[in-house]
Amino acid sequence: MDDLSGPSPKRLTPYQAKSKAEAFCAYQERAQQEVRDKLYHWGLYPAVVEQVIADLITEGFLNEERFALAYASGKFRMNGWGKHKIKQGLTQKAISAPLIKAALNSLDEQEYREKLLNLLRAKARLEKEKDPYKRKNKLVRYALGKGYESELILELLNDNDL
Repeated sequence: MDDLSGPSPKRLTPYQAKSKAEAFCAYQERAQQEVRDKLYHWGLYPAVVEQVIADLITEGFLNEERFALAYASGKFRMNGWGKHKIKQGLTQKAISAPLIKAALNSLDEQEYREKLLNLLRAKARLEKEKDPYKRKNKLVRYALGKGYESELILELLNDNDL
């Protein structure tokens, strides 16, 4: 197993697992796949895992749409991620394409542009490169690494003297 926290704990009963999974989901929004992986780690069988997942969904502990919206908002506001990086993260969490699209569309476009501009300004202040072409290239690469769209990056760099 690729988990480095040591051996798997003793096998939980379905009731114990559901109770632990409820606490796991109540702490913060979770993707179904995260919970599924955790249940398997706790030693449950596939049929039991799927029943616990179904119960968690029915009882409102697990909601993929709520998770996708919270993930997109959090990664954007706290980490300054762009839409490409958020999409990649949601894809890795096995979120469906329609929910990814909804999560990305939930980001305020004006706030998104302002966040990117602020990131570019902060990076420009720290950038020591004097050659304008190399400087612009470094800023573009930085913003691409944060997951922003190249068209938007270039537009903001061309419209602002950074």
